[in-house]
Amino acid sequence: MAICTGLIPTMEMNNIHDIIVITDSITVAKKILESKVNPLQDMFIPLASAIKAHLSKDSRNKIHFWYCPSKAKWPRHQVVDNQVKANSCIPTFPSKVSHLFSKKKECNDILCEWQTSFTNSIKKDHYFLNFEDKKQIVIKPTYAKGSLWLPVIGFTNSLCAQFTCMTTGHVLIGEYKQRFFPHLPTCCPCGEAKSQTREHIVMECNLYDPSTRPCNTIINSFVHFLADNPGAFSSDNG
Repeated sequence: MAICTGLIPTMEMNNIHDIIVITDSITVAKKILESKVNPLQDMFIPLASAIKAHLSKDSRNKIHFWYCPSKAKWPRHQVVDNQVKANSCIPTFPSKVSHLFSKKKECNDILCEWQTSFTNSIKKDHYFLNFEDKKQIVIKPTYAKGSLWLPVIGFTNSLCAQFTCMTTGHVLIGEYKQRFFPHLPTCCPCGEAKSQTREHIVMECNLYDPSTRPCNTIINSFVHFLADNPGAFSSDNG
C-alpha cells in the first residue's frame, strides 16, 4: 500500500526519470515484479502495469528499490506508515477477504481447537501438571518458536527429560509405582513420606536443598529446582 501510494503519483509527474523507493520490505517489492502466482497478485497487477508503462515511456526512466530495515528507525518510515494508515482509499484486495487473512484465521482456529482439546483431553490425564509463564498465565501448547515449554527447559537433554517426567508423572517414584506397580514400595527414600509424590519431592523432601524449592507455579521456578537438583525425577530416582 505504501509503495503503491508513493509510486503511482510519482510516475505520473513530468520530467521524473529516476525514482528511488526505500522500503523495509524488499520481499514485497520483489513480488510486485514477479510473474508467478502469489496471494497478493490482485493488488500487485495494477501497480506492475503502471511500472511497465512508465519504464516503456522513456528509456531514461528507472526505478530503484533500496532496503532499509525497520530496526534502523529511519524517521521517514514512521511518517509514511502514519500517512498510509490514515489513507481512506479502499484496497483493491481487502485484507479481510484475502488469502493471507483466511490462512491466518484458519491457523488460529486450528490452534485454538488444539489448545481446547488438550485442556479437556482425558489422554492428557489429571496427573499432567499445569505451569504458568512469567505473566502468571497458564501455559497452553503452541507450535510457534519451539512452543512455550522448550525454550525454558531445552538447555540440556537431561533437564528436558527431568521436566517431562515431572510434568507427566511418568517417572519411577512412589505415586507412579502405586498406579502401575502396586506390589513395589511407594515410600520416599528420605524416610518421611509413605507415598513419594511429586509434591513431596518438590516441596518437602529433605534429600533436596530447601532453598531451591519453587515459591509459585511459574515454570521457571521448577526449572531452577530441577537444575539445582539433578537427581530429582531422573531415571534413577526412587
